[in-house]
Amino acid sequence: MAALRASWKKLSWSAWLQLAGWTVFGTLGCVAFSLAVTFVLFQNAGAEVFDLVLIEATVVPILLAAPLFFYLTLKLRELAIVNHKLVVAASTDALTACLNRGAFSSRVNDVLAREIARRNQRTMGALLVIDADHFKTINDSFGHAEGDVALRVIVAAIQPCLRSDDMLGRLGGEEFAVFLPGASPVNAADIAERIRRSVAEAPFQPAGRLHRLTVSVGGAVFNSPVGFEELFRVADLHLYEAKGAGRNRVELAPMPPDLTPGWLAPLN
Repeated sequence: MAALRASWKKLSWSAWLQLAGWTVFGTLGCVAFSLAVTFVLFQNAGAEVFDLVLIEATVVPILLAAPLFFYLTLKLRELAIVNHKLVVAASTDALTACLNRGAFSSRVNDVLAREIARRNQRTMGALLVIDADHFKTINDSFGHAEGDVALRVIVAAIQPCLRSDDMLGRLGGEEFAVFLPGASPVNAADIAERIRRSVAEAPFQPAGRLHRLTVSVGGAVFNSPVGFEELFRVADLHLYEAKGAGRNRVELAPMPPDLTPGWLAPLN
């Protein structure tokens, strides 16, 4: 009973309305069914008996069905909330709260697969792969706890640079990825540069000392259907170019034509 009261207190007004709706309409359905069965079985009974059984057919379902529907609806709602939390937990990186590698690659793949299924040759977008520069130095100098703080600072710096439909995921360690659906080369370059600049300006003070964070960004821009693996491979190559050229920079380029599917039928 205490657990049930605790569940009630957590309900919002919309949840209460939904709960009341299921309880009322479920109970009315039971009453209607009970009255229909009673009418069929006792339609030839005397008036006094018929009135009594009609009253019983109305009162008993209300007494039984109303609390039962209320309880079951409440429990089903709790189950739906728990399932939602499990789905979120399974797709979220515990440290940074952005998508984990599996969820990120799966969602990007879904977007790209839908474009291929539509045989849409005009699709465009970009994938950015972002790596924190000299991250091992942070862990070695300040400890892994401060390294975790640095990763959260980087994510917090990236998020304001993104549009509502963009996706941010942590691929592992100090490496992140951003998917920019529908982005033109100019849009992608602008977002990548804003990310680089935002991280460089983010406040990070391990042990009370200011330490500048920087990231290298590699990106691949596409304007025709492409698979995630090919897109990631090219973006990752450009990331290594950015790191090799001195870090704290952006290297962005179009997808090579030979890595773009050539089997797509031309649009009429």
